[in-house]
Amino acid sequence: MANKNSTPATPEDAAPAPFEAPADSVAAAETAETDDKVEKDKKVETVESVDSATFVDSAKFVDSAKAGLQASSENAGEAELDSAGEGGKEARKDASAYVPVMTVTSGPAAVTLDRLDLQGATVDPAFTGAVNAIVPAVAPSAPVSTEHASAPVDSTVFPPVPGFAPVTHSVVHPGTGVAQELTSPRRQREDGPEPAAALTSDRLLSKVAAAPVNGWRRLLYRVTFGAVNVGDSDKVRLERAQDNLIASRLGNHTRYVPVLSRKGGVGKTTVTTLLGMVLADIREDRVIAMDANPDRGTLSDRSPGSADYTARNLVKDRFDVTTFSQLCEYVARDGSRLDILASDTDPAVAQAFDDSDYRAVTDILSKYYSIVLTDSGTGMVHSVMKGTLEKADAVVLVSGGSVDEARLASETLSWLEAHGRKDLVANAIVVINMSGGETQVDINQIEEHFKSRVHNVLRIPYDKHLAEGSRVELAKLRPATRGAVKSLAALVVAELAKS
Repeated sequence: MANKNSTPATPEDAAPAPFEAPADSVAAAETAETDDKVEKDKKVETVESVDSATFVDSAKFVDSAKAGLQASSENAGEAELDSAGEGGKEARKDASAYVPVMTVTSGPAAVTLDRLDLQGATVDPAFTGAVNAIVPAVAPSAPVSTEHASAPVDSTVFPPVPGFAPVTHSVVHPGTGVAQELTSPRRQREDGPEPAAALTSDRLLSKVAAAPVNGWRRLLYRVTFGAVNVGDSDKVRLERAQDNLIASRLGNHTRYVPVLSRKGGVGKTTVTTLLGMVLADIREDRVIAMDANPDRGTLSDRSPGSADYTARNLVKDRFDVTTFSQLCEYVARDGSRLDILASDTDPAVAQAFDDSDYRAVTDILSKYYSIVLTDSGTGMVHSVMKGTLEKADAVVLVSGGSVDEARLASETLSWLEAHGRKDLVANAIVVINMSGGETQVDINQIEEHFKSRVHNVLRIPYDKHLAEGSRVELAKLRPATRGAVKSLAALVVAELAKS
């Protein structure tokens, strides 16, 4: 019989039965722990920071940093493998065969990037922590691309700053284990980085077409506020090309161009003035026209300027004129860039301007002018003509619109050939001056005659301003006259460029 005083047992007093886990669950947990170890081994090795103060030379710094990082990575890897056991070591061995590692070295600002779960990155040395290049933590089959890697600092352009180490980047090759430095494609060129002269306006600035000069093209451009630009006409483009030819350089010595005529009154002085004004207006160098008439010349009468001295005064003072500012006292330039050296206008002067005077004056002018135009006297046998033809690089022959004027001009070419200057005849430029008025003579037949003897023949049409016989102003010329004179200037420069 049971004892009545005994207390029945409660569930709390009962001892719990021991729990035994199934064998397959234990094996699954161990496998999961081993997989975690393998995944951890695939992550990036610790990025070490190297103190730049220890290294002075950047090359020694990079080598020492690489050696320190390699030793640190090996120690860290061995510690993890020891704690992971044999299974972790085998997994690490298999993973290291295909996982590339980017090693980053920098100055004191370097930080460990393991917490970002990145395989490799570069650090900004200005303490901003900005990431310049990132390689995802995957196992690629090809080597890591270095396209966006930053170039090493060129110490010749940016000298090292005390307390800061230069940033270098390298990639450890998965097969050889050798660190390869990453450099910019521009620095890998044979000629090195581009110089500062490579930064030109044509390269850096976008080209904008110039607005049309005139006509309906200009009106269309303005009405559309520049949205529609059809460009200039062919005529304007040809004029611009002609101006470029006139303004072209001629070399490092003075060119001489005499303007000849065997008959007076054909417009030789007018042509000399027009030619000189156009050359001086378009060209950047200095141009002068001198009056070499042995007697009283009229070149100064057609020029807007005036001077107190003449060519004869310059001959007397030639040993005292040693600068251009001193020479300017003998020439006239008021209202034009063309300098004029006038001849004597005093009727009391008995001595004529001769060959020695001409040579003395041109020797002085050759020091300061690029082109010297000579308004020669009437005829071909006067005293100045010998020196004029000896120094000539090209010849402009002026003919009028009458029968006798054309015949005398043609005889001038024959005279030059007879005196051994066939070279001047071959390159001569014949100007048929019709600026004084119309004539009943067939000018076309005159042009055909001269074209059979020389290559360049042109006509200056009638112009009311030139017919006045007073001072010449380019702004008052008719467009046709101005165009003819510019064509003459272009022909002269083209012939001078050959000499």
